[in-house]
Amino acid sequence: MVNWFPEDGKRKIFWLAVMVMVLLFLFTPAAWSAAKKMKVIGSPPRGKIYHGVFPGAKDIEEDAITRNMFKSYRQRVRKKAAWIYFSHNWFNGRRFPTKTAGWVRATGAVPFIRLMMRSSEEQGVRENRFTLGRIIRGKFDKNLRVWGRGARKFGTPLIVEFGPEVNGMWFSWNGYWNGKGRKTGYGDPTLSDGPEKFRDAYRHIVEVVRGAGATNIIWVFHVNNEDIPEKSWNRFEQYYPGDQWVDWLGVSVYGPQTPMDNDYESFWHALNRIYARLAGLTADKPIAVLEFGVADNNPRFNQAGWANKALRDLTKFRWPRIIGFSWWNEAWENDNNPAHDTTMRVQDNPNLARIFKRRVGRKKRVLGRPTLVFRDGRE
Repeated sequence: MVNWFPEDGKRKIFWLAVMVMVLLFLFTPAAWSAAKKMKVIGSPPRGKIYHGVFPGAKDIEEDAITRNMFKSYRQRVRKKAAWIYFSHNWFNGRRFPTKTAGWVRATGAVPFIRLMMRSSEEQGVRENRFTLGRIIRGKFDKNLRVWGRGARKFGTPLIVEFGPEVNGMWFSWNGYWNGKGRKTGYGDPTLSDGPEKFRDAYRHIVEVVRGAGATNIIWVFHVNNEDIPEKSWNRFEQYYPGDQWVDWLGVSVYGPQTPMDNDYESFWHALNRIYARLAGLTADKPIAVLEFGVADNNPRFNQAGWANKALRDLTKFRWPRIIGFSWWNEAWENDNNPAHDTTMRVQDNPNLARIFKRRVGRKKRVLGRPTLVFRDGRE
């Protein structure tokens, strides 16, 4: 048997008492108050805008980005990133992605995590495992609490979104796969079931992760610049979880995404059509262009020209509530013809690289470092 009370037993009892007091403190309101003092990324100073990126490569999973991929991008652009964007696909594991977030932090950027609770990368299909209903009913709360504790332990600021491009039917969290405009199958009979389920699932995720002490997260609500399908129940406003659960608003704005696309619209027109709707969601939430890009080798338009005008308008603050942007720097196959491959990578087009160096790398108003603040606004 272990002798818990040797001659120096009083000293051991003293230290045991101290340990108990520490553990008790960790579960007091004061401890949670201290946790709330963790820093987050704040809005950039007036007259500045953040530069971020998804630094991909050809045909990789979105959670497989590496530091060398970002290094390659940065060498062309000549600018660090305020955030680096990547996916966390739950079909590859449910624990907080400490390894990827760690190397992102080592570059000086804030990790921006797309929380992708899905069972495969396949798009345009119904999700059968990580459904909105099962999320709402708490079936994955244990996983989310572990995830939240991992985020809290990480300790430094994070940006997180659940359900990117929610108003696009290619993702399984879109209302098309969850009841569409029906109002009798779930919840409030005055609301469309599909969007209402997403809203409630988003709220539940945020509450569970926050409950695990992860107060270092900026939560983002991310929409596509077009509602697809174009139905009243699928307008992105229907999905908004509410100001209590959302810190930033985000939007994707793409030009043609393959060399074969015929439709062409400038970045300005695409964003301008949706900006007033985004700004109308809330009085003062910051807005970020979380994904934008355009394919090279399309004979109908010039990739570098499209990007040049987009970056010009963003860095001239055409839309005053936009605080940052991130280019989708990726390439992929579309079919068996290599001429049809898509690349949006700055590294693959010298003209595009020159535009980024001029519009991003050389502009002091474009920030490659985040401003970190406490949630009450103190730096």
